[in-house]
Amino acid sequence: MERVLMLMTLQGAMGAFDAIYHHEITERLAWRLGAARELAIHTCRNGFYAALYLAFAWAEWHGLWAVGFAAIVVSEILVTLLDFVTEDRSRDLPATERITHTLLAINFGVILAVLLPEFWRWAALPTAVLPASHGLWSWIATGIGAGALVDAVRDGTRSRAMRRKEDAPGPCLASVLPGHQSILITGGTGFIGTRLAEALADAGHAVTVLTRDPRKGRKFRGRVTLIESLQTLGRDTPFDAIVNLAGEPVAEGRWTPARKRRILESRLATTEAVVRFIAKAKKKPAVLVSGSAISFYGTDPETSFTEESEGAPGFGHDVCTEWEHAAREAERHGVRVVTLRIGLVLGASGGILARLLLPFECGLGGPMGSGRQWMSWIHLDDIVGLILHASATETVQGPMNGTAPEPVRNEDFARGLAHALRRPALLRLPAFVLRRAFGEMADHLMLSGQRVLPKQAEETGYQFLYPTLPEALREIVG
Repeated sequence: MERVLMLMTLQGAMGAFDAIYHHEITERLAWRLGAARELAIHTCRNGFYAALYLAFAWAEWHGLWAVGFAAIVVSEILVTLLDFVTEDRSRDLPATERITHTLLAINFGVILAVLLPEFWRWAALPTAVLPASHGLWSWIATGIGAGALVDAVRDGTRSRAMRRKEDAPGPCLASVLPGHQSILITGGTGFIGTRLAEALADAGHAVTVLTRDPRKGRKFRGRVTLIESLQTLGRDTPFDAIVNLAGEPVAEGRWTPARKRRILESRLATTEAVVRFIAKAKKKPAVLVSGSAISFYGTDPETSFTEESEGAPGFGHDVCTEWEHAAREAERHGVRVVTLRIGLVLGASGGILARLLLPFECGLGGPMGSGRQWMSWIHLDDIVGLILHASATETVQGPMNGTAPEPVRNEDFARGLAHALRRPALLRLPAFVLRRAFGEMADHLMLSGQRVLPKQAEETGYQFLYPTLPEALREIVG
């Protein structure tokens, strides 16, 4: 039996890596809408694992008990196969997750080859439970079984929460657009673009998404047309509005010179291609809503910025300036242009909040640096609402701040998130650690901030769904 426990220890180690690295860190399944079914399957499978590890650690199960545990093993195999099918249909598995699954399957096959003779021997004996100890391996199996049980409880809790959230009627964000319009979205498979495309499709609008990876199209709930290049669109292809969100992510990795160049060039290349498409189109779109960022304003500990404020020199300001200038070229073709200066977008499936949920849920969260830096945040549904408001409202033009009306200090944000998760926020992350890990990016995006107010949005009548941080966090994690 010690050989079985050794193999089960290896299985548990690979399973823990899969759960922590893939399910929690990279995929964030516990907070992803649409993952309720997969989480429910994980609950069942982890429950089986917990029963097997804890049972085999300290006892031999003879007679009918052996038959019962053999049935659990068969059930676990069937649940795992169902899990593989569900995962493959619901999301694109990264290569590391596919490799891990393959190794888990191979190792489980070896476990079965060693375990089946034991089951056969136990089943032939009179029904009884005999205490047994295998030294260190028993204690390791106990730890893995306990961890699997905790994981089963958490996944079950999150599955029920996600199912309730999926079943709850969400806001009809795209109702502001009249009729049935045709919308082109670049960057439509990203964090914001996905929510926007689904909101438009749910409202019956025709949505075309420009993406470098058409496989990501299966994430969409509604009917969405995917294209890989604007060159595939002819001059006769009409769009009522274009939303330009494409660009290299800013908050991933250190800002090396090469990465800075990619951040700028990826935005300019797509925006210039959009303007060229508009120039040749027979029917021009009524509006181009093009992304920008509040980093246009630079960082300041006290000043409040509106759309009329001047920007401060710096990398973020320079990128936004060139990006907005490229978008405004569409005005030469009679198109109304809105440059949306987006703040920190809050949602469970991406952005800054998705990175903070796991440490805060584990009670390891807290302020960054001094905690006094401003965070100009906005709920994901409100940034989508602002995009649609800008598209539908002819008086909206030029820069528009995509932030909620009540920015907060970082320490208040940390306390608010911890309160929403019912956890403490005691562990302050020192500035020198962030600078060592992220370099220049830490100073610009984590340790400094700006207080940005949505003046044009409010003056043109936009009603925020989540104007305060507690309301936003309650909707996301409640």
